[in-house]
Amino acid sequence: MDPFDKFKVLMYSHDTFGLGHLRRSRTIAHALVSHFPNVEVSIISGSPVVSAYPFEDRVDYVQIPAAHKLSDGSYVSGSTTSTFDDTISRREALIDEAADRIDPQLVIVDKEPLGLAREMLPALQRLKERGATTVLGLRDVLDAPELLREEWARKHILDHLETLYDEIWIYGPGSFYNPLAGIDLPEAVLSRTRYTGFLPRALPETGVAPNDYGSGYVLVTAGGGGDGYELMAAALNVIKQGLCDHLSFLFVLGPFMTDGQRFEIMARASGVANVRLVDFDANLEVIVANARAVIGMCGYNTFCEVMSFDKPALFIPRTAPRREQSIRAHRAEEFGWVDVLDIESAKNPHRFLAAINRLLERAPPSTAVARPDMDGLNRICALSEILLDHRTDAATVAATLRAASL
Repeated sequence: MDPFDKFKVLMYSHDTFGLGHLRRSRTIAHALVSHFPNVEVSIISGSPVVSAYPFEDRVDYVQIPAAHKLSDGSYVSGSTTSTFDDTISRREALIDEAADRIDPQLVIVDKEPLGLAREMLPALQRLKERGATTVLGLRDVLDAPELLREEWARKHILDHLETLYDEIWIYGPGSFYNPLAGIDLPEAVLSRTRYTGFLPRALPETGVAPNDYGSGYVLVTAGGGGDGYELMAAALNVIKQGLCDHLSFLFVLGPFMTDGQRFEIMARASGVANVRLVDFDANLEVIVANARAVIGMCGYNTFCEVMSFDKPALFIPRTAPRREQSIRAHRAEEFGWVDVLDIESAKNPHRFLAAINRLLERAPPSTAVARPDMDGLNRICALSEILLDHRTDAATVAATLRAASL
């Protein structure tokens, strides 16, 4: 494929909980437009905060109505005036309209093979019939194998996987984890699966921009914040006891923390001299880069930022409704990249303090024997080029056969 050829990419990000899917899709989109001079990328996103993020030239988004994932794993509409079924119907209609209008050559679906409640399936089938190349992009870890197996069986994913997707990209190295280990995949699907390595994060082109937060702080972050209250409360409990007066802390609460939890954390932190609170900042990369160390939950994006900026990290992962964060955190601990503490231990201020003290003495991930593979974006661009080459070759063969039959 001529890298200067024009082509369009459609990305799907269902965004029912947190910021992870949108931020991952945005990172890939920016890499694609940086690599291919004439590509245009459109991201279908269900995130209510998508407009808060800056996008590079030739990257735009199609916002669809929000749906929210509850702590028990079920879903509800993001609107108090619509049912979940009504929301899905509206989302599917907007997805169909965008797919027909954009008519992409390449489609990249994040995490949900059929979309939320199968909302992406009709558009995918039509785009495949038109000759689009389709990719399913998966995190390095999805869930515990037995839970993923049950989920995919319930959603009948394997009924469609082989016919819907040309490739599956796993956004991690093969040596780290196999997110599909619990699924009995047909050989045709296994042969199309590619490990990319982790997706690196970078600072804006201006470098480490001057910021309002300074540097050298211990960053406490819970990603989108929807399930970050226990981590924030436990960290404040340690700090308020005067056990960390020699340190400065920056808490980033996240846009999805409930109003009640946000008010309580802000009230408890009021007057604590070495704690600063930030509601939400779309440029978390700069905040991580300026930190001395990071305390977080080990969502995919936070993990990649810690690895990209080579920061000592203490992860306190959630274990419900998915075990994804816990699996990732403990696997990274086995590689010697991070420290891990469970939330019940973190609620004990003396155990949490001991973990913080170990964190401050910890060497960065780059000193481990096996360093994290952060070449995922380069590989994604290379894989995209190969797929589009195959698409061009197939079109040439088809045209030749048509001409010969005349």
